Amino acid sequence: MDDLHAPLLRWYDEHARELPWRGPSATPWSIMVSEYMLQQTPVARVLPVHEAWLDRWPTPADLAADSTGEAVRMWGRLGYPRRALRLHAAATAIVERHDGEVPASLEELRSLQGVGDYTAAAIAVFAFGRRHAVLDTNVRRVLARLRAGVELPPVSVTAAERQRADDLLPPDDAAAATWSIGLMELGALVCTARRPRCDQCPVAGACAWRAAGYPAYDGPPRPGQAWAGTDRQCRGRLLGVVRDADGPVHASALDLAWSEAEQRSRCLAALVADGLLARDGDAYRLP
Repeated sequence: MDDLHAPLLRWYDEHARELPWRGPSATPWSIMVSEYMLQQTPVARVLPVHEAWLDRWPTPADLAADSTGEAVRMWGRLGYPRRALRLHAAATAIVERHDGEVPASLEELRSLQGVGDYTAAAIAVFAFGRRHAVLDTNVRRVLARLRAGVELPPVSVTAAERQRADDLLPPDDAAAATWSIGLMELGALVCTARRPRCDQCPVAGACAWRAAGYPAYDGPPRPGQAWAGTDRQCRGRLLGVVRDADGPVHASALDLAWSEAEQRSRCLAALVADGLLARDGDAYRLP
């Protein structure tokens, strides 16, 4: 695989972004926090929150000792705030079951709230140098183009994708870890979804999609990311009002934040059920 591994590893060495969760000084906890925050959220939005989070809670034990409400408050406007609750629960489990240290094995990582196959592999690889395929959106797109000759991967990860990714891992653990993050970086910076910069790609000469003449995606429609008027927008706005307040917020103030009464009531009930808000009579507060 020297026609793929060597050029990509050289490219990554020259073009890798300096990020606080990379490099020898990054702790496993910093890497774990980044993986939770980076789910469906751009790097630029994560950077300041990650820094503030690690300043306040530099270890899992520090977070576990604080309230879930403070975790939600510090999460700010990253979106998908249940990730904050899951990270708090994971920190608590790390303290209770792993002596406060982020575990390294896939099985132990998967047992933590909010950790699926991708996140477990990412933490094991980037924090501990283990040899596993890491299949995020960027990696899946790069490998789909490079080896399968299609513009975009299937909507869900397939067994064939996993096998392809495993087969491409360099035999050396350290090289495999760098290869995985290099693929991710290539997808983020060069082999992008809409405007791939093939003239800057270190493995363009081995790309099956390029060799086939860049055939357009012809699979099933891909899910969109609707926002305006959705329950997700409503929940985010209501949670934001409570998060930014100094104390409990009366329901009348939330009436002003979202005018549609039935949707507002439904979303408030869901926020309480999810543990993101607590209700005290006619007022709402962080848990």
